[in-house]
Amino acid sequence: MSEFEWLSLAPYGMGRAEKQAFLTRELVALCRHHEERCPEYKRMIRSVGVDWGQVQGVADLPFLPVRLFKDFKLRSVPEGEVYKTMTSSGTTGQQVSRIYLDRETSAAQSKVLAKIAGDFIGRARMPMIILDTDALLKNRDSFSARGAGVLGFSVFARDKLFALNERMELDAEAIGAFLAKHEGEDLFLFGFTFIVWRHFIGELKRLGLKLDLSRAVLIHGGGWKKLTSQAVTARRFKEALAETCGLARVHDYYGMVEQTGTVYMECGFGRLHTPVWADVLIRRPADFSLADEGERGLIQVAGVLPRSYPGHILLTEDEGSVLGEDDCPCGRKGKYFAVFGRVEQAELRGCSDTYERV
Repeated sequence: MSEFEWLSLAPYGMGRAEKQAFLTRELVALCRHHEERCPEYKRMIRSVGVDWGQVQGVADLPFLPVRLFKDFKLRSVPEGEVYKTMTSSGTTGQQVSRIYLDRETSAAQSKVLAKIAGDFIGRARMPMIILDTDALLKNRDSFSARGAGVLGFSVFARDKLFALNERMELDAEAIGAFLAKHEGEDLFLFGFTFIVWRHFIGELKRLGLKLDLSRAVLIHGGGWKKLTSQAVTARRFKEALAETCGLARVHDYYGMVEQTGTVYMECGFGRLHTPVWADVLIRRPADFSLADEGERGLIQVAGVLPRSYPGHILLTEDEGSVLGEDDCPCGRKGKYFAVFGRVEQAELRGCSDTYERV
């Protein structure tokens, strides 16, 4: 199957056997692709000693610890072909991941993100309120994870407003004018979880403002570590949105800058779903063996989009468990899973756990 063909696939329409065959074939080809083009990846893979003839599935393929993108410049294209550089968020003085995209990879990421999100909110463009600051997008050649998220989801915007100024203050007057302008229309809201909680929900409560966002849908992700430490659960987060602005359609997502474009969206039953272009496996921390369904362990992500850098199979520092496959009541095929947060002593590195670097 050519890249053009797999970009046209339905996001959640492929059952287990067909999907595993597709992903295994594509990921083996990607391993060989990066082995030929990225010297650092080649040394890592050869040190593992992979027997490609014995690969039976995604679980048999070599993975890289996601932290390596902080320590090495890993790219599989010449420097002159780098179109955009993505960086993970981090506190001051903290190393960040650098992800190098060529135009082909960037375009594929945008198309896949649009198809995944479109399955949840529809494909029609809507007035969009971005619960963040436009300072994120000042440098168009280098984006933080937050900036990449804003830019990626803006494909659904017919008209858009940044709800926060450069000082991260809520512009209530501008929001009111925007809502009046689009009265009676469906709206799309996007933001990173901690920022939504602190700078949107928190400010609405402080100011005693009530907005009518009953016709809106919110997509949010990242930043749960800080909220968990404040005893903010997903249920409390959604209840606060309903109380302050009547917003009932809310979708969390799991994703990372190292695999931009591939997001794992939360369905109406609270489950995160793997799209056809990606897979999630759980590995036991003690020996990295494959965990059973329902067993808690380290999340491994695999996806067919990373072509300009070897980010196709990564072991994250997040804990989670696979809950099932092909049988979610929402009707979407593929694995569905839960994320429990960072492993103990893991470096803080979420998209919006910090916003010192915009």
